[in-house]
Parts: sequence; C-alpha cells; structure tokens
Amino acid sequence: MSRDFALPDLGEGLTEAEIVEVLVHEGEVIAEDTPLLEVETDKAKVEIPSPMGGRVEKIHVTPGQTVKVGAVLVTFGDAAGSPPAPAARPAPAAARPAPSAHPAPVAAHPAPAAAASAPASPPPPVPAAPRPAGPPPATPSTRRLARELGVDLAAVAGSGPGGRITDDDVRAHSGEGARGAAVARGAAAPHAPVTPRSADAAGPARPLAPVGLTPPALPSFEQWGPVERVPLSHLRRTIAERMALSAALIPHVSHFDRADITELEAIVRGGFEAARERGIYLTLTSFLLKAVATALGRHPHFNASLDPGAGELVLKRYVHLGVAVATDRGLIVPVLRDVDKKSVLEIALELAALAQRVRDGRATLDDLRGGSFTLTNIGALGGTGAIPIINYPEVAILAVARGRLEPVVREGQVVPRLLLPVTLTFDHRVADGADGARFAADVVALLENPGRLLLGL
Repeated sequence: MSRDFALPDLGEGLTEAEIVEVLVHEGEVIAEDTPLLEVETDKAKVEIPSPMGGRVEKIHVTPGQTVKVGAVLVTFGDAAGSPPAPAARPAPAAARPAPSAHPAPVAAHPAPAAAASAPASPPPPVPAAPRPAGPPPATPSTRRLARELGVDLAAVAGSGPGGRITDDDVRAHSGEGARGAAVARGAAAPHAPVTPRSADAAGPARPLAPVGLTPPALPSFEQWGPVERVPLSHLRRTIAERMALSAALIPHVSHFDRADITELEAIVRGGFEAARERGIYLTLTSFLLKAVATALGRHPHFNASLDPGAGELVLKRYVHLGVAVATDRGLIVPVLRDVDKKSVLEIALELAALAQRVRDGRATLDDLRGGSFTLTNIGALGGTGAIPIINYPEVAILAVARGRLEPVVREGQVVPRLLLPVTLTFDHRVADGADGARFAADVVALLENPGRLLLGL
C-alpha cells in the first residue's frame, strides 16, 4: 500500500514553505531520517527528514514551488515491493557498535577505599552488532553539527531512542572534552518522577468551553483623511496571527519585580575576557537562562501547556527555553534545549551559535520548535520594562529590560546598585498571582546570589 508524506507542521505558526531542493529521486530506496527535501520559510532554511523508510514512488513537488502545511510531498511505494537493501546510498565504511541503551546509572555512593585500591578487571568486550544498511540515524541538525565538527556519523554510537545519534554523541566523539562530558553527565541525570494524575482528587478530565471571537468591521478611515494600505509580510502576518491567538485564548496576568544584579554584573565583566579566550561570549542572558531553568524545576506549573480539549495540564519533564532573537526579518524565537542540565558557559556557547544560525537564516527545524518557556531580553534596546505576550501554547514568559544604577538603602546607607526590571506574564488559568510572585521571586533570588546560581543551588 502506498504511503503519502505531507509537509509537517514547521512550528512558530508557519503555514507554508518554498521547496529549495529535492534530495531524493523516484525509485530510490531510502532509510528513515534520510533528508528528503530542503525547504525555506520566512525564518529559516531546513532539511525535512523522511519519517519512514522505503522506495520513493512519486515526488509531488519541484524546486521553487510554495506548498502549504499538509500538502503531499512524497509518496512511498509498498514496502513489500522495495528492494531488500538501499543500493542508492553507500553503506558506512565500518560497522559501528550496536546502539547502546541509556547510560548505566551512576552509583549513589563511591565504592569502598579497599575496593578502589585493587585494580579492577576490565569488563569483557562486548561484540559490536552490525549497523543496519542505510544512513546513520540522526536528525538534520545533528548531521549539520557533525559536518561542522568534521565527525563521521558512521563511526558514532547513538545513545538516543532506537540508537539515534544525538548532538551530545557527536560532540563527545569529536573530543570536546570537558564540555562533552558535562553534557553527557547532564543527559544521564534522571528526570524527576512523574506523579500519576489522581482521578479521585481532580475528577475526570473535561474539555474547557470554547471561546469564539469575531472582530467587528473596521470603519472607513478615508472619511477622516488619506490612508495607505500596505500588505503584511508573511512573517509579520504569522506573528500577528500568533499574538492574536495567544491574547484571545489565554487570560494574561503580569507580575513585576526587580533584581539587584550588581554582583552578577561584576562576575560577567570579570569573566568576559577569560571566556572569550575560550571562544565563549559570556552575557547576562546566559545567567538569566540558567536562573529561569533552575526556577522552573521548582515551579513545574510554569513549564507546561494547558490542553483545553482534554482539560489537563501537560507538565513537561524537560526544560527547553525559547530565546527571542531580533533579526532583519523580524522577531524569531529559537529554542535552547535541556538548559537545566548545562552550565552557564555551556549555555553561553550554545546560545551564541544558535543566535548566529538564526541571524544567518541557517536555523534548522529543530532549532525553532519544542520550547517549554520563553525569555525575552530587551535590555539592549532601552526602555524601563515590557509586558510580553505568552508564546502559545506555553503558559508563561519572562521579560527583562535594561538594568540601571539606582540609589538603594542598604544598612541605613544609600548606595548605588544595578537593578534589573523583571516581568513575568503567565496564564491565569494555570497559576494564581501568588504562584507568579513566588516564581518571579525565585528567579530574582538566583540572580542576586550568583554563587548559588553557579552551583545550581
């Protein structure tokens, strides 16, 4: 039976894309995750991987064509009629070890000293299982990272589900040393246990009542003077639709606070040159991301999405933070993943690379979707504060403005301190004002005690 593959949801409310290049041809047998097409949206040029393996029966699109989300791109033939092995793509040069399961848990306590003094016999080697024919399983962003680091994916053992090669696998294989090890340690950290929903306590899930809004017709502005009508760009129209959707569906409430970042600013300035010598651009935003990720671990209701159809709150056991980046094409929000598992220096390194990919229009599909909370820092643009609109379907967003030196009374003395305006906007259906105040206060406390922040306390 033939199977159609349609243009998937590209995230960020994008509804269409232009076909840049078709990377396969009819009759070719490909494996799952093989890049099918390269498409370009208003935000980025991305590769679309194949969600299935098999023979490409028909290609429905051509380069230069604009297609809507849901349009059929490729039809795959009957799997039974496919050749037994993909001859069109070269097999890897050497078999790699079998995809390992998740790393073995680290013992909670160190081994006794006596045992440690005796040299332990090395474990017997595990015979490597041959890799299935076809390209190594990895996402397009991981393949791009491998190309940038000069890593042959065929030689990398994947630690992801089903043996999928992850970014961390590539970095570890490239020998990034401490950073790769640190990331690996973070990846091995167990997630917080998921508490089953108690039907007795919450009752059965029920959908929320629908909300319908029809805007009234605009008046004829020409009756008051000349006007000019300018069509919206695709990106501006997308942003407008997303903001209207969020504002219409989510009852927003905002909480304001200020953080004394005098000590934190001294740390950023003091470590800036040393970090730059290592190729890291240390910024306040890196510390903000770390503080938000730490606070989200203590306030999981802000790292969630509300499912009104099911009447459930979806608590996310990962911390992927969207970071608003201003570009020539408009505001784009790429996503930095697993921020809670990374050090400030790791965050700074990845944030700089991510922002550069966005500004260059090289961001991948994975770079642009999957966020669980958004941070926007408008400090470089001035102003004294802002009330952001939530990035739907998230439930909260944090905005910071420019820090200013202000007189503050400390121990009876007026002293100059650097104060950072902080605004938390959140979904009032999900959290009350007291919840928002506690979360914002936690972020502020972390920023005011950078030692705790650096130690993850």
